[in-house]
Amino acid sequence: MVSAGTHRFAVGTNVDYAAGSYAPSAQGTYKVTRQLPVENDNKILYRIKSAAETFERTAEEDQLTRLG
Repeated sequence: MVSAGTHRFAVGTNVDYAAGSYAPSAQGTYKVTRQLPVENDNKILYRIKSAAETFERTAEEDQLTRLG
């Protein structure tokens, strides 16, 4: 069990990203580039990057699955 406010994925971890239907995303592997600070809503957020895109995305922890 992960305690509130604790990031489950380290920087450099390869993850699968399940984007919402409102925001199309590249298929394939994403890499965690940064763990964002936990704010008042207690959501665990990350910056992630796909090699197929020229920009980073912000993702909630429950949208990510560890690969490998």
